[in-house]
Parts: sequence; structure tokens; C-alpha cells
Amino acid sequence: MLERVVHVLERSKLVSRIVVAVTEQSPETAVAARRLGLEIIQTPGDSYESDMRWAIRKLGLGDVLLISADLPLVTVSIVDQAIDRFKSSGKPALSVMAPIELYERLGLDPQFVSEIAGRRMVPIGINLLDGQMIDRGELEQEVLVSEEGSSLLNVNTPRELELARRWRVSRCRR
Repeated sequence: MLERVVHVLERSKLVSRIVVAVTEQSPETAVAARRLGLEIIQTPGDSYESDMRWAIRKLGLGDVLLISADLPLVTVSIVDQAIDRFKSSGKPALSVMAPIELYERLGLDPQFVSEIAGRRMVPIGINLLDGQMIDRGELEQEVLVSEEGSSLLNVNTPRELELARRWRVSRCRR
């Protein structure tokens, strides 16, 4: 899955640097990233949010695209759309979300659901933020709503993995 996400990022004309954050608990990810010749940063492994903040500070990053490595069907289109929207929004953060109805149709029960402008939305694992504002607490954020069904699939369960495999096969047949 890491290779798929990296391949998408490499094809984007808007992504200039790829850094893979790993912890002691993800040695196979570190091996895979090294095999791909990627830049790696080892974080303390405290939590997603604290590790993300730590890495941004350590690397001295400005605008940052954060993307989960378990989005095997993410597309260049949604990545570029998110970056463009972030740049034009004037806000220090952006989250890509999908309506919960898309998940429910697939029989999925997302772990995180937010109420955004009267709609129940699920973060899909693509976020952007101004790294210079990382220590300012909760940031005002823009929300990009994605109706792109396959990009929403964040693989955390065997059911989600099976769906990803089926979607991939159906894409290849087109």
C-alpha cells in the first residue's frame, strides 16, 4: 500500500518532497520506504498527532500534506485538488472528508465521524496544514468534500482490504 500512495505522490506536480514517518512499531514500513529510496524520519511513537507535530518541528516544514499510507486507491486527482484548495482557501489547515453515506453504502462503519455544516462526514486520511502554525492548537480548517468513492477507502480491517482488492480489479478491467 505504501508503494501505491508514493506512486500517486510522485505523479503529482504539486508535491515536491516525500518523507515517510515511521516508529519502532513499524519496522516493515521503514524497510519498504528504504527499498523505495524514500526519505524517512523515525518519530517517538507516542500517537499519530504528537508524532506528526514532532516530525513537522524536527524537519522545519512549512506547508505540509499529510497522507495515510493505507489509502491504496487514492488518486493524483484528489491529492492535487486538496493541495489547490488548501492554497486558495487562506486557511491554515484542510481536511479531505467524505459523506458517511458513501461508507454506509459499502457496509463500513467508520471510526471517526464529524458534523460539518449539518452533514455527517468522515476524514479520509488526507490533510494539509501550515507547519509554521503547528503549536497554535486547533487551527481553522477548510473541508474538501470528496465524493470519489475509492479514494475514501482507508484500509484498517480485513473487510476494507477486500473492498480495496475488488475496486482495484474492477479498475484494471476498465
